[in-house]
Amino acid sequence: MENNSALSRRAAVGAAGEEAAANHLVQLGYRLVERNWRCRNGELDLIAEDGFTLVFIEVRARTNPTHYGSAVESITPRKCRKVRELATIYLKQFKINPQSMRFDVITVTFEASSEIRELKHLQGAF
Repeated sequence: MENNSALSRRAAVGAAGEEAAANHLVQLGYRLVERNWRCRNGELDLIAEDGFTLVFIEVRARTNPTHYGSAVESITPRKCRKVRELATIYLKQFKINPQSMRFDVITVTFEASSEIRELKHLQGAF
């Protein structure tokens, strides 16, 4: 079981990763629609519009990929199904019928100094 400091460190890395991902999307011209949208079934990290495409973005952040695996390795088939399920709930709840939509993944790897070592944006990842 993780202790509180490990949990708070992990939450801080996750929040920093989501902030970096959101900034990246804005720089690309995306319009952020939601951040950390929650329902009883789970949470969607980011929802954005890329032109007429509604994009559901899963963000994964890591500080030590050699210890826990890389950020992209943490996107399992189960996680992909969960994000798709949550996207369906979101669309139904807000009665949205997008012209097109896709699922992206943004991975952020941080140095020990908290500087971003690498940010990868995988469009249409699943």
